[in-house]
Amino acid sequence: MPRYLSMIRVDESAAAEGPSDELMQRMGELIEEMTKAGVLLDTAGLTPTAQGSRVHYEGGQLSVTDGPFTEAKEVVGGYAISQCKDMAEAVEWTKRFLKIHEEHWTLTCEVREIVEG
Repeated sequence: MPRYLSMIRVDESAAAEGPSDELMQRMGELIEEMTKAGVLLDTAGLTPTAQGSRVHYEGGQLSVTDGPFTEAKEVVGGYAISQCKDMAEAVEWTKRFLKIHEEHWTLTCEVREIVEG
């Protein structure tokens, strides 16, 4: 069965307060359901960009930029790796994940199949 990477993009400044206790509970319940269904392989949130670095390669030269990345409004705030029968199933699980958030959240999730082999 194919594996999929879901990258959850958030407006880092809008999400600075973090998830509510209620959201964390709903998230835990969905993660448990996905794990029991054998779909969820791994998931995690990511630290703020202020704690990250970007490594860029161009023209044979490497450069490193420490965060925060002020030019980026929307950043990857978390990820999930799932194993689903097809893209449609991966997208359905992603929709369920996004819908457990409160209405004040603005999220985009990019779902891509992981190349095997």
